[in-house]
Amino acid sequence: MVESKEKVIALLGQPNSGKSTLFNALTGLKQHVGNWPGKTVEKKEGSFEYHDQKYLVADLPGTYSLSANSDEEMITRDYIASGKADVVCILADASQLQRSLYMLADYAGISLPTFLILNMADVAKDQGKEIDADLISKKLGIPVILFSAQDKKNYDSFYNALEEAIAKRSVVRVDDLEEKYKEISSYKEIKALLPENVIPAYSSTWLAIKSIEGDAPVTAKIKASLDDNKTSEFEKLAGIEKGLLLTGEAKFKWIDELLEGCLKSEKATRKLGKFDRLITHRIWGKPVVVLTIILGLFASFIPALPFMGLGSVIDSLGGPISSALANIHCPAFINALICDVLLNSLSFIFKMLGFVFGVTLVFGLLEEVGIMARISYVFDNTMAKLGLQGKSVMPFLVSFGCTMGGAAGARVIDNWGQKVLTIALAWAIPCGATWAVVPMLSTVWFGGAAPLIIVAILLTMLLHMWITSKLFGRSLVKKEDRCGMIMELPPYHKPKWGALFRYVLGRTKDTFFRVLKIILLVAFVFWLLTYTSTGSMDNSILYKVGKFIDPVTRFFGLGWKTFMAFIVSSLGKEGAVGVLSTIFTDHSMITVGSAVAGGAVANINELLVANVAKPEALAFIFAITFNMPCIVALAATYQETHSAKWTAIIALYYTFGALILACIAYHIGLLIW
Repeated sequence: MVESKEKVIALLGQPNSGKSTLFNALTGLKQHVGNWPGKTVEKKEGSFEYHDQKYLVADLPGTYSLSANSDEEMITRDYIASGKADVVCILADASQLQRSLYMLADYAGISLPTFLILNMADVAKDQGKEIDADLISKKLGIPVILFSAQDKKNYDSFYNALEEAIAKRSVVRVDDLEEKYKEISSYKEIKALLPENVIPAYSSTWLAIKSIEGDAPVTAKIKASLDDNKTSEFEKLAGIEKGLLLTGEAKFKWIDELLEGCLKSEKATRKLGKFDRLITHRIWGKPVVVLTIILGLFASFIPALPFMGLGSVIDSLGGPISSALANIHCPAFINALICDVLLNSLSFIFKMLGFVFGVTLVFGLLEEVGIMARISYVFDNTMAKLGLQGKSVMPFLVSFGCTMGGAAGARVIDNWGQKVLTIALAWAIPCGATWAVVPMLSTVWFGGAAPLIIVAILLTMLLHMWITSKLFGRSLVKKEDRCGMIMELPPYHKPKWGALFRYVLGRTKDTFFRVLKIILLVAFVFWLLTYTSTGSMDNSILYKVGKFIDPVTRFFGLGWKTFMAFIVSSLGKEGAVGVLSTIFTDHSMITVGSAVAGGAVANINELLVANVAKPEALAFIFAITFNMPCIVALAATYQETHSAKWTAIIALYYTFGALILACIAYHIGLLIW
């Protein structure tokens, strides 16, 4: 490996081993999130300096092994094979060593400098476990430390182990493990057939075991490196029946021997606490968890208030800045561009960003403490019916407040397909802005029958989610992923506020820059369509387009004016009211600022009743309810999925789906009225 000034550390471990906590503590805000080339799996990299040495940290996807069962596992082992890493840091949960060391056993046989972190040592201590890290280190031949990634003040042992692993190029000793492998039929024969350096850094021991397990990419590379006469012999030996089971048994035997004399436990069992007994109750479990999430949702508004206040301050600057620009004879076009696009967009972004910050902080705290694992446990069976896991219930409930928060909350789901499906279903849930607009419009048009409209919307929401899960689930969630989790309730953790705030600030910053680009672009385009130098809407492009497409929009039960309000509702639901007010009064042009702010005139109620018939009104209500939630939700969806393709598919699906629902509602309305 070529020596470089910058050392690369690859973080390897199972989900919930503490990798993200360590990554955030090491890199702080010096990190960026994207996706791996050609993949939709999240890629996180960051940097830090220690003793004048710069380190680049690659947080590899959390996986339970290095098999070829998922994109995450393939990315992880391909990265290791690429030679980019100078050292591999493996994390294991010290409170569940027998299980979490399986990754180490599956990794053993890879000849890269390595050190092992037994994370959550504080939790293991609370459980009455005593772990001799020095003895484990002697057995493995690599640095091993007891560690708590949440405790940022005590990272010296990590840095020492890092420097030792690089300096000594310590590699996991596999002699004892290989003795277990030799008990498996065909292991010796396969290993004897293998040429040198089939895959860089991967030993013949590791390759032989993966061949026995029937690992397709590995066997393909081995076949390509063998002579024809050896290939046929290899094919007979590889992929034996129950190969994965046999190698798994060997690995667990090795783990048991490794921990012999190194692990003492005073407490054999852990009793359920009061909260755990309550949430696992057959009757009260789900209501208690739902109440917990709803309280968390309300609590998220508290840290959001400073951001919302900043948005209001930006709002108040619009008038003075516009007047100042007019006084210096700034062209009206530039004035409108700054005040109607830039300032209004920034105001909207900061108000919505506050909710991102609040939701990420509150639910990040629940995740760190251990509550989220319990939520997943309680709702796993229910979510499995939609092809999802228990963690999906949190984004759904958060989406009643804000779809963007629901999309952001989906990041706790480790399976990418289930994450995308969760976000797609969350879009069907009417957000807080929708509940602020739709009941008001329902009352205006339908009076005392408004509650029936709300009930119809809720029933349609459930049907929409079910249909969407069937349509998207086939592509996003593999059959083998459609099963419940087997898990135990993990121990509670004391939150480390420093690490949590670094994580939340990093996510908020990333969201801000991603959302800023999209909202400014869309707001500018829409503003151009509505801008006129005279202020008369009759001269705007939007008016001319509306009149032209009116025959088409009528098919969906919408006149061109309600259709334009439907289009604006994709920016923000409040905007639909502002557009209706502006269009029906015809007193000024539509602007992005007035649309998003929902600036309705006083007599909007009378105007709507006089100009929009009830069947069209019903179609409009269903159209805006199930349309794309808002532009910020679109940006958040892209941020979490890292897939422009699936973000576009979801957006188009909901746009056209809303029009279909509007068409159905319109014809039902014709039958009633």
